[in-house]
Amino acid sequence: MKQKISLLEKIIDDSIRKVLKDYQPRTLFDPAEYILSLGGKRLRPLLTLMAADLFGKDPEDVIDAALAVEIFHNFSLVHDDLMDKADLRRGYPTVHKKWSENSAILSGDALVIEAYRYIAKVPVDVLPDILELFTTTAMEICKGQQYDMDFEQRLDVTEEEYIEMIHLKTAVLIGCALRIGAIIVGAPAEDADLLYKFGINIGLAFQLKDDLLDVYGNPETFGKKIGGDILCNKKTFLLIKCLKNASDEQRVKLNKWLTATAYDPDEKIKFVKNLYDELNLKFIVENLIEKYYLASLDFLSSINIADDRKRNLITLAENLMYRER
Repeated sequence: MKQKISLLEKIIDDSIRKVLKDYQPRTLFDPAEYILSLGGKRLRPLLTLMAADLFGKDPEDVIDAALAVEIFHNFSLVHDDLMDKADLRRGYPTVHKKWSENSAILSGDALVIEAYRYIAKVPVDVLPDILELFTTTAMEICKGQQYDMDFEQRLDVTEEEYIEMIHLKTAVLIGCALRIGAIIVGAPAEDADLLYKFGINIGLAFQLKDDLLDVYGNPETFGKKIGGDILCNKKTFLLIKCLKNASDEQRVKLNKWLTATAYDPDEKIKFVKNLYDELNLKFIVENLIEKYYLASLDFLSSINIADDRKRNLITLAENLMYRER
């Protein structure tokens, strides 16, 4: 598993280094190259390559599509960080902090345009299907981000609304990454659909884990400041469940923190985290993560491929569920 993943990661890293190379002006493309250079998990392009490998094809056959997915993902991160006023991304200053808000907007735009340049390189016989999937996914991600921002102004967000939001904002691109790889290498439509559903459920579990790490993670390994979601009143599953399960007294105190405009950030994080602990919310979210993880394995097991070929995807899914960053 490790040897195979390392090989695929090297293919991705070598290819990423060529993206936007020597483009001018550098004031536009340096910020874009910077966010790409920060690395991260490279999860989405890795899944595209692993989808090709699952069906016995050469992963390099889908490298252009994998790059398109990764470039688009990084575009979304640049704009998300700006909207969230985040200081760090993968342990480094965000683009709008290192350069400016205007640079973040324009370099983000350049990234999404470049993503389409790469997606257009897929084989012509599958190009219409790939473009439709990629464009639909891109629009879904924008919808998810808008829901996420809308939720910041509401205290009545339901659990179902939250799951739909992370389905759009996070899970669909993970599913898309897998399905694109399957389509390009000619996988049966039913198997490509099952692989997409595997990705959707992994994506839901992945985002729930990310929300959990934002509160309970180690800042040295997580790469972002702990408690960032708490400070900007993001309606994570934790906060939604807290508002639902809190006693009247707890809810009154929590609402004071949620509506306060002047406060000590560390004190707010401490109060909300302690309230989560009192309501045993970490355990509840971990159980929900497990639910989506097991559902993802059910979809993967239904794909008409020998089980030994699925081992790499199963191991990757396990690593995502038990990660610390």
